[in-house]
Parts: sequence; C-alpha cells; structure tokens
Amino acid sequence: MKTAESVPSEVVQQVADYFSVLSEPMRLRILNVLRDGEKCVQDLVEATETSQANVSKHLKVMLQAGILNRRSEGTSAYYSVADDLIFELCNLVCDRLASRIEQQAKYFRAFTLSNKQ
Repeated sequence: MKTAESVPSEVVQQVADYFSVLSEPMRLRILNVLRDGEKCVQDLVEATETSQANVSKHLKVMLQAGILNRRSEGTSAYYSVADDLIFELCNLVCDRLASRIEQQAKYFRAFTLSNKQ
C-alpha cells in the first residue's frame, strides 16, 4: 500500500473534488432518482420538488465530474448515471451511518432502562 506522502497532490485534489461533488444533498437526491434509470430534466424537477434552474445547475456539476451521462432527444435532455459504482459507494456510507445510529440507539435504551429502576 502506498503511503500518503507518495501520492501526488493532484491525485489527492481530484479525489477531494469528487467527494465534494457528492457532498451536496440535492445532488444525492438527483442520484437517488436516477437509480431507476435515465430521466429527463422535467422528471428530475418533479421528483426533487425544486426549480429547473436548480436541477440544471447540479446536473452540470455532476456531468463535468463524470458522474452522469447526458443525451439529447429533440429539445429534451436525458441524464443517466455514468458508473453504477456510485450507488455502491452511497450504500457503503448509508450502511455505516445506519450501524452508528443503531449503536447509539442501544446506548440510549440502556441509559433509559437504567434510570427506570
């Protein structure tokens, strides 16, 4: 395994940039809608209950990051996820968060039960 010192700073920056794209809640909502397959902008606007300008702004960022694919059909633009690995990454994070929440719930239940005696 490589040490942190041997990784070029450009590579570290690209990884950080990729994660920063995923750090925006609306982008995660859009990705979740695209989990079911390709959607046009209007479908994404309706599913996320936000404006077309807002959806378009986030689509542009994800497209530039290589997370999404875009195709045009007539006057409509359709977006899809470029690599399904993004969903595996999201699943890993969600599973980790769920585990932490479940552990915290155990601590709260134990505390509550110990105080009822």
